[in-house]
Amino acid sequence: MERITESESNHHHLEQLSIPELLAGINNEDKTVAFAVEKSLPQIVALTQVITEKMKNGGRLFYLGAGTSGRLGIVDASECPPTYGVEHGLVVGLIAGGDKAIRKAVEFAEDDKEQGWKDLQEYLVSEKDVVIGIAASGTTPYVVGALERCNTAGIATGCITCNPGSPVAGTAKFPVVVAVGPEFVTGSTRMKSGTAQKLVLNMISTTVMIQLGRVKGNRMVDMQLSNNKLIDRGTRMVMEATGLSYEAAQQLLEKYGSVRKAVDAHRGK
Repeated sequence: MERITESESNHHHLEQLSIPELLAGINNEDKTVAFAVEKSLPQIVALTQVITEKMKNGGRLFYLGAGTSGRLGIVDASECPPTYGVEHGLVVGLIAGGDKAIRKAVEFAEDDKEQGWKDLQEYLVSEKDVVIGIAASGTTPYVVGALERCNTAGIATGCITCNPGSPVAGTAKFPVVVAVGPEFVTGSTRMKSGTAQKLVLNMISTTVMIQLGRVKGNRMVDMQLSNNKLIDRGTRMVMEATGLSYEAAQQLLEKYGSVRKAVDAHRGK
């Protein structure tokens, strides 16, 4: 298998380039990522449809990865409760090496082909759920092994990878392959590959949450009011929906705890 993610950079003698030249080169490479994601839209649609169907029927979404890929999954999962007001555990991010690997690499954790499935079993993963393996190279044993076991157990599987024809892409039932090409620094998949994975994760989770009714119009009406900025945003959303003054809207928001509940209460629902 040819690993595009390991192919040589289009830029040479980086140590001889100036700061402006380096930054311009990275920026030019980054410009290509969104177009690569666009080519994968049919695959992203297919995976998102499966996730939406499963979650509407009480299922959960699991992200599974190692290194940068695992961290990106954890970031996306952790942002769903505050952004959309869903319970913790509806979207779960798992990383090879456990939580300590979020901040510091755990040597050889990604090479254990059985551990991914063991980590999923701690959450009693079932046929109601969807498991997405995230692996830029598409070869991570931790991810491949987990997807294989999920397939055997009848659990819907997807992946986000940047290598066509990789083991992860071949194992997932609903693969998403974003071929971003060589990295600016050869093999540094935290760059374009990581950006592509982040874009796809944003697309999937945002679309699913909208489909689950967690957005009204274009507003995050179920967001958690966890800081003053969000309270102010929520207050203005209540003002817009009800015509109340800022002070009255804020009182209503603080009483009911969310924009949706505050507006519904005002309307007598």
